[in-house]
Amino acid sequence: MNSKMVHTGEIIMHNKNVYWDETMMQNDFHQPSILAIGDSWFWYPLLGGSLLSKLGNLVEKKEHYILAHGNNGAEAYDYIYGTYKRRIQTALQLHGDSLSAVFISGGGNDFAGLSDMRPLLLKDCSACTSAEACYRSGDDEKSLNRFLNKVTGSFIALIDKIIGATWNTTQNATGPTKIYLHNYDYARPTGIGIFGAESKWLRASLVVANVPTHLQDSCIRFLIDEFTLRLKGLVARYPGRVRLVDSRGTLGDDDWANELHPTSTGFEKIAHNVWLPILQGDGLAPK
Repeated sequence: MNSKMVHTGEIIMHNKNVYWDETMMQNDFHQPSILAIGDSWFWYPLLGGSLLSKLGNLVEKKEHYILAHGNNGAEAYDYIYGTYKRRIQTALQLHGDSLSAVFISGGGNDFAGLSDMRPLLLKDCSACTSAEACYRSGDDEKSLNRFLNKVTGSFIALIDKIIGATWNTTQNATGPTKIYLHNYDYARPTGIGIFGAESKWLRASLVVANVPTHLQDSCIRFLIDEFTLRLKGLVARYPGRVRLVDSRGTLGDDDWANELHPTSTGFEKIAHNVWLPILQGDGLAPK
């Protein structure tokens, strides 16, 4: 992988058939057949690369080129209403007719961090006896249900934009542009961040909320499971267009580099064990 730092602090990368910078793609005279809209699971800059670099390897022999938009720390809201709205809209306008697929990685940053996850939990969870009981329930403004409704709303708006921009692809021999969502995996709330530094992503919120130690892993599992139910709802809402890559339970403890990100081997495991069969079934990767 070739990479360089630019003055904005962003990382511009090119890995064979995956481009994280459109200018570099244009300079190489390539057009994207896959658009990747994502967070750090698509943009992870450390040695070994991200999930997206592994996915690029899977579709390379089918001569697919991937253009990525988003960045580390991106939230689902940002793709349709915030920071990356204009770039994504422009990419869809320019390339929509030629896209075989759109990969989306989002939702993780919406709940990771003290300012995001802590409000979803009760003020004091010390007496809770289940993971579900630790979360605010009902239709409270800070409840898990309201939070997931907001995230799902962002996904719906984004998917509608993609379908609108790719409507011509319904006439393609391979069928319309497919949209792939994924649900990460059951992250471990270890408190470990980048390079072993202390993290505020997951464990910190659980500790502040006095979640019993024996329930902390279960709290993250419950959150991922509830998020997955919303993604399954999107598959049902858009039959034949949206795929869910359900990667829960794929990784072991040694496959995590920190609280949120797998190691290179972990990303490789998710790509080959879970994504590959789905991509093969849709003709995007060779069998």
